[in-house]
Amino acid sequence: MLWRTRGVSIGRKLLASLAIVLYTPIYALLVLAILWKFFGLQYEFRGGIFPNLTWRKTLPDYSALEASRAAQKPETPSTNVSVASTYWNGFRGPERDGVYREAIIKNWPPSGPPLLWKQPVGGGYASFAIAHCRAFTVEQRRDREVVVAYDLLTGRELWTNSWAAEFQEPLGGDGPRATPAWNNGKVYALGALGELRCLAAESGKVLWSTNVLDENRAPVLTYGASASPLIHDDKLIIAAGGPRKHSVVTYNKDTGKKIWGSLDDGAAYSSPMIVDLAGERHFLVVTRTRAVGLGISDGTLLWQFPWVVLQGNRNIAQPVIVSTNRVFLSAGYGTGCVLIEVAKSGNRFVPREVWRNKNLKNKFTSSVFVNGALFGLDEDILTCLDVSTGERAWKEGRYGYGQVIAAGDQLIVLCGNGDIAVVRADPKSHDEIVRFPAIGGKTWNHPVLSDGLLLIRNNSEMACFNLRPAQ
Repeated sequence: MLWRTRGVSIGRKLLASLAIVLYTPIYALLVLAILWKFFGLQYEFRGGIFPNLTWRKTLPDYSALEASRAAQKPETPSTNVSVASTYWNGFRGPERDGVYREAIIKNWPPSGPPLLWKQPVGGGYASFAIAHCRAFTVEQRRDREVVVAYDLLTGRELWTNSWAAEFQEPLGGDGPRATPAWNNGKVYALGALGELRCLAAESGKVLWSTNVLDENRAPVLTYGASASPLIHDDKLIIAAGGPRKHSVVTYNKDTGKKIWGSLDDGAAYSSPMIVDLAGERHFLVVTRTRAVGLGISDGTLLWQFPWVVLQGNRNIAQPVIVSTNRVFLSAGYGTGCVLIEVAKSGNRFVPREVWRNKNLKNKFTSSVFVNGALFGLDEDILTCLDVSTGERAWKEGRYGYGQVIAAGDQLIVLCGNGDIAVVRADPKSHDEIVRFPAIGGKTWNHPVLSDGLLLIRNNSEMACFNLRPAQ
């Protein structure tokens, strides 16, 4: 009878265990449903496969924004010569490589550097262009897209220029994406639905405008128009994504008159670049299915390399130039990365693959090349690759789906939750110097460094920190 008693006991334990396995998810869902319905629990997509649970989504508070701007007193804009440069005048800096080549502090206080100011900001994922102590960005404010000029030292709003537009997308979020560009006293801003405006940097006055999607018969992408305008000499380059030589188009930057169009590729989300590869200056553009080099004068296709992001997605990360003839490409969604070499044989450009792997998958971010190594977020983990082989040197530290820039031998990571982390750009090991809270909530916008000042924003807040080394 003992074996029967033991058998019954074991059977009951198995049934109890099975019941726990079966009913625990049901109870968990019930608890979540109660928290959702009665206590305000919400979810927010922050970059991973599954949404994050949160009590407060990262959304612009328009009432707080309007009250903040109304309380700002008119003052003479800052003209301090030490912050009057035009160094970081577009997306990811002067070379679009996310590298700041001037000095910042080395000794970081545990609580972070001095905060100059913090205030509410409108929605969207654009970064800043900075020139002559003014910071330019584009925001969503209620049902309008708004280009805004801020005083860099105080955060005071100097002028706005707006139009009726409201791009909405449930996974990525609402609002404009593309970072403006500054050139020779003018600001070039692109909205998520294709509105392109050339504005006077001093006043915000419209000098010319067009809708680049309508004009080039291009569709609105799932996550909106995100490629920032590029300026080279007299040309304004836009990755529109239209057919029949309306994929990459150039306009006269002063008049808005179209100069040339090239390709019929669908657009991606990365921005055009001006590069020197294989001994010749040309445009580098990543489209929906390939990376291409285009001639400056007429958009002639110089070379192409297939680059398709998996799971039906499109490239977001910027190409990274790592030598006089090598380019690094990376993408998330299980795609990975590749290093290509572009050589010139006679009058022909010949690209070839050097290595390819899945050691660094940039999803919403872009890598930086510093100290002879590649540093970037593999999904949400900071990773260092040997540029010559593609082998992983190290992978450590979760930073969310944020953004990375480099300054000297330091990496500044604007984390996916709004923290700022500083990590040594050491190819041998991961060494985090400091991490401190900066702004709150989901943060995907690229940080900016100009004249020793770090300017950051997300969908609801913006802030400026002083990183200038002691004199």
